[in-house]
Amino acid sequence: MIIDEDATAPVLNRLRRAQGQLAGVIAMIEAGRDCKDVVTQLAAVSRALDRAGFKIVASGMRQCLAAADPDEAPMTEAELEKLFLALA
Repeated sequence: MIIDEDATAPVLNRLRRAQGQLAGVIAMIEAGRDCKDVVTQLAAVSRALDRAGFKIVASGMRQCLAAADPDEAPMTEAELEKLFLALA
């Protein structure tokens, strides 16, 4: 799937932010930081990944409905729902 050009930069920014936050969580655990602080940062990573995933699904929904390959059937509504719910 090719992500819509308007969505690519925001998705990459969110993923890079999540990557940095995850590195911070690892460092916090290694440093023995308070559990509350670690969980708070881990929740931020999770939200950033969720937002990136939702943006990808939202921008790619039209592409998923149409077959990328003429010999390939388009995704069914059930398949799209399963893909979307994988992020829930």
